[in-house]
Order: sequence, then C-alpha cells, then structure tokens
Amino acid sequence: MSNLKLFSNNCISYLIKYSIRNIGTSSSLYGKRNFRKFLVLNKRGTRIFKEQQKIKPHPKIPIDKRGVRDTGFVENGEFKEIPEKIPLLVVPDLKDCKLKPYVSYKAPEVVQPEFTSIDLFNAIYANKIVDDFAKNKLDISGNPLEPTEEEKLTPEEAWINARKCGSDLF
Repeated sequence: MSNLKLFSNNCISYLIKYSIRNIGTSSSLYGKRNFRKFLVLNKRGTRIFKEQQKIKPHPKIPIDKRGVRDTGFVENGEFKEIPEKIPLLVVPDLKDCKLKPYVSYKAPEVVQPEFTSIDLFNAIYANKIVDDFAKNKLDISGNPLEPTEEEKLTPEEAWINARKCGSDLF
C-alpha cells in the first residue's frame, strides 16, 4: 500500500511540475504557435509559389533580399535603373605583387603604436623644417625662403585639395 501511495505522490508532483504552460519566443518556435511569426523567406515555399512571387509579389509576404539593396525603383510596373546606385568595386592590379594572399600563423606578431598627429607632422614636415633651419633658409618669422608647392597654397586651396577624391593616397 505504501508503494502505491508513493507512486501516486510522484505522479502528482510530476503533473504539477510539468503542467505549467511555458511560452517561448526563440526562433525555434517560429510557426509552431503563431503563424504570423513564421518567416517565409525566398528559399521556402514551392516552385509555383516562388514563380508567383516573382510575377506578382504578395504584399504581406515581402521578398527577402538578404541585405542587398536595390539599384533602382519601380515606376508604373517598370523597373528603372539608377546608375549612381550601382556599386563600383575598385580593385588594384596585383600582377607583379610579391606578396601572397596567405599569412602564416608562424609569422611574428607586429605591434605598432598608434599613429598620432605628431607622428604625421614628424614624418612629413619635420625634416624640411630642420634642413631649412640648418641651411639658414628661414626668414625672421620662421617662414621658408624657398617654399615648396604645398607650402605656397593658401588655407582655402589646401582645404579643397584635402577633400578631393583620392587625396589620402598621395
């Protein structure tokens, strides 16, 4: 009799423990309880459904573009291409490049400090200033007597040149 009582107590505790309704919102539950959450992407559906989506898309089932942006727009049922929206890939010519595309894990790790504005000044302007000072090519106010083309620019011209396309390459 005691075994039957123990069994019934275990059954009751099991029912109490597992009869609580759990609601999950993870992606594994898409479509199991709420079909509005069920994502119908382009890979899902029959061949007939995919063909219908191409011809006349259903407004409640958007076509998933997987992160690719349109290069135009639809006007009066006709797709109009915008040339400015087409991405342009600029790829350098690497025929004579000695570097290979693979970097070995055995290669030594290169640690460089942060390249600051002081480092940039020292790399570009400091040598010219030191040479001009050593050769007495500076006037009383510290300006060079024989300025280079970059030193002859006005602040407005330098600002315009700095914002030209490809100015960071020169």
